[in-house]
Amino acid sequence: MAVKVAIIGLGIMGQRMLTHMRLHQNFEPDYLWDPDESACHQAMILDPQSKIMNSANDAISKADLVYLACPPAVREPYALAAAETGKALFLEKPFGINFDDSAKLMARLQAHNVPVAVNFTQASGAALTDLLAAKDRGEMGDLLGVDIIVTYPAWPRQWQKGADWLRFRAEGGMTREVISHFLFFTERVLGPLSLISAHTTYPDDPHLCETAVLARLESKTGQAVSILATIGGAQPDRQEFTVKGTKSSRRVTDFHKDAISDGGAFIALREPPKDPRAISLKAQLDDLSLHLVAKPNRLATMEEAFRIQTLVESILAKTL
Repeated sequence: MAVKVAIIGLGIMGQRMLTHMRLHQNFEPDYLWDPDESACHQAMILDPQSKIMNSANDAISKADLVYLACPPAVREPYALAAAETGKALFLEKPFGINFDDSAKLMARLQAHNVPVAVNFTQASGAALTDLLAAKDRGEMGDLLGVDIIVTYPAWPRQWQKGADWLRFRAEGGMTREVISHFLFFTERVLGPLSLISAHTTYPDDPHLCETAVLARLESKTGQAVSILATIGGAQPDRQEFTVKGTKSSRRVTDFHKDAISDGGAFIALREPPKDPRAISLKAQLDDLSLHLVAKPNRLATMEEAFRIQTLVESILAKTL
């Protein structure tokens, strides 16, 4: 039988997941809640089969799985309400924004022993899966490190404007929203990372999020991870992740365009899909189905998400 789902938070990600869960045979996203009436209205236009509940707790009580797409600062009480009643949890990242609060939340969720996963969207994607297979076969040679380049003309990006909290330092910014994905990818390839140095630049307004990041991290065996990220200028979005090997290197652009180089120009490994977001979300939901029945899957664990949060918040704190 399909899993009954409550979606808490009906902004960009909540509406996107609602659409794709409805398309997936294993999920029925029937119970919705958001404090914003306009977000609820938009969700009902997208999916008239679902129902706006009177409260988050009402939605949670009806479901087997709770998907939390609300901002991180308000996520904890909903996560605990779900776990305390035995509901499985699928969380948007970041796992949290405060180290101590997140550590306590993770411990409490672990104590309830319910399935919990975090939605790092590349976890189930072909690019990461294929790269790890190539690494394991020795096709890349020795791995030397990773380069992460992220540049945007403005933040939030045009399609993110509805989520106004993304522009504020308290919860938003490109490091939490985008660079975290590539740090997760990197740890899957190189193992746990440590922050060596970082310089994060902020605008004069103390409420606004970062505009530039320059950072270096290292794996336990000394492989270097370099981050260059900036906001501003007349330019297209650039999201580029390169894993460097002695035999071949792999580059993932825009989360799904996978290319290989043996020293020459990078060559695409496959034709990009017409709707990469649909492919990505379908893969995540396939693995979520496995996770809910305790089968092997590629989704990000709480522990992985907490490590990434620790790196991200450490980078954001480094302004010198």
